[in-house]
Amino acid sequence: MFRIQTVCTGNICRSPMAQFALDRALTGAGARVAVDSSGLTGWEAGKPMDTRAAAELRRHGYPDAGISAFRAREFQPEWFSSLDLILAMDYGHYLELSLQAPTAADRAKVMMLRAFDPALQTSAGRPEPSPGLSIEDPWYGNRKDFETAYALIDAAVPGVVDYVASLHANRPESRDEH
Repeated sequence: MFRIQTVCTGNICRSPMAQFALDRALTGAGARVAVDSSGLTGWEAGKPMDTRAAAELRRHGYPDAGISAFRAREFQPEWFSSLDLILAMDYGHYLELSLQAPTAADRAKVMMLRAFDPALQTSAGRPEPSPGLSIEDPWYGNRKDFETAYALIDAAVPGVVDYVASLHANRPESRDEH
């Protein structure tokens, strides 16, 4: 099983929206992937998703049961060893996660979600992490900010699906599963 963790600040806005979007896309693609989310801080641990993020997900047809059951949690550095891909929502998250990574191999698992947006790909591949790839925190804004955050997340989802599929196809054990 391939394990993805999406990470933002408090785990109540961006990272849960990314978790739900990736989970739906990867499940629909038939991938054997577990997607979860967390925040770099414990400020919101145990709290439900921000009502505006939940409303945005509902507008896109995500089931209420999963949204209502969601509870925020704090990222734990000991999770690095069990994760395959850690997707930061902004550049600050990327830098912090990179600093927390105990090994070079774990640092290599940390990427920015928007780097997977097919519209941002060049002949050299995915763009390098930078502030320009950040998905701004909509918590301080209004519905339009949540719509923008979701649109940026959703635009990157196909690239993550392709990335996971290419990794899965190249794993020796996955070739035996077909």
